Amino acid sequence: MSCSYAEGLSKYENKGKLGLPERFDPSDEVERKVQILAQWMRESRHTVIHTGAGISTAAGIPDFRGPNGVWTLEKEGLKPEVNISWDDARPTLTHMAIVSLEQRGYVQYVVTQNIDGLHLRSGLQRKKLAELHGDMFVDKCNLCQRQFVRSSAATTVGQKSEGKACPARRGNGRRCRGKLHDNILDWEDGLPDADLDLAISHACVADLSLCLGTTLQIVPSGNIPVDTKKRGGRLVICNLQPTKQDRHADLIINTYVDDLMKRLLELLGVPLMAYTPEDDPLKITQLLLQGSKVIGRSDEDAFEPIEWTIPEEWVKDRDLAERVKSRKVIRKRPGVKEEVIERKKVKNSQIPVAEEGMEDGKMEEQVGLYHRNGEVVTNEEEEEED
Repeated sequence: MSCSYAEGLSKYENKGKLGLPERFDPSDEVERKVQILAQWMRESRHTVIHTGAGISTAAGIPDFRGPNGVWTLEKEGLKPEVNISWDDARPTLTHMAIVSLEQRGYVQYVVTQNIDGLHLRSGLQRKKLAELHGDMFVDKCNLCQRQFVRSSAATTVGQKSEGKACPARRGNGRRCRGKLHDNILDWEDGLPDADLDLAISHACVADLSLCLGTTLQIVPSGNIPVDTKKRGGRLVICNLQPTKQDRHADLIINTYVDDLMKRLLELLGVPLMAYTPEDDPLKITQLLLQGSKVIGRSDEDAFEPIEWTIPEEWVKDRDLAERVKSRKVIRKRPGVKEEVIERKKVKNSQIPVAEEGMEDGKMEEQVGLYHRNGEVVTNEEEEEED
């Protein structure tokens, strides 16, 4: 549950701008904008979708900064009235629409800040997904760093040890000697390198980045969609509240994400895939675990969990690297023709501070500190470089 996750995090005062009023475009305006989005998706050779907590509210999981969000209500000493358990939640229409679009070739990659595991459970392939803040349904070994799908949601956050032995085997066939930990980031934990690298790379080569259900207040995840815009691509945002990156967007759609995605599928002629437990890695893991117990063997001997590790070859994909290299940052200065400069890849080793200052659709950016290539820099300095 969102509340249990929030309560498990360390104390952190700066959670961003909370409880901003929601906005709704008129129905005819939504239709006009979705038609534009559909055309841009047809034209795009590489589309990346960035998702936040807003795509999971329809599953009964509260968001964090909305009018009834976990942290919004927390300031008043309250908790959300609706708060389904992680295990009982199911992928929403938006989760399944994303899978449907990916299967038809309209979406090439998904970057999520969500830890609810609903992208995993929707059937989206690991090769198509970067989970920047972790996943409630994934364990990680502290020694070999491999990741495995769990049979139920983790009961801890902050990458704590569960005391369970890693099920991986080494090259000599022997068991890894590491211990499994949850892989949910706390506020100041480092983002997973492989997920972050791939998220940045795909955003840089994208012709279109579509942000769904996020105010983009957390860096670096909230800055990644702008990599697309800086390199000549388009940026579309669908959210009910203003976001930090509204000023960069080519199109802003203020409507429910499920309504947007339903209409988008219709315009593109893509059938909506249904959620099926048979394709849910969580349900598959539960069946595998039950089967190992039925035959009377120990988990260590019989149970082999589904692996969720990003292989090194995906991160070092030569084709992707060449495409990143070919996409230059386009800098436009007053009174000067557009200038093309080399891209500088940003590596952030900390989950960042939430940025304050969003008021009436505008953001006054707070200078936040984080690490980049061993140096402590500010997000203002990064803005100047890019």
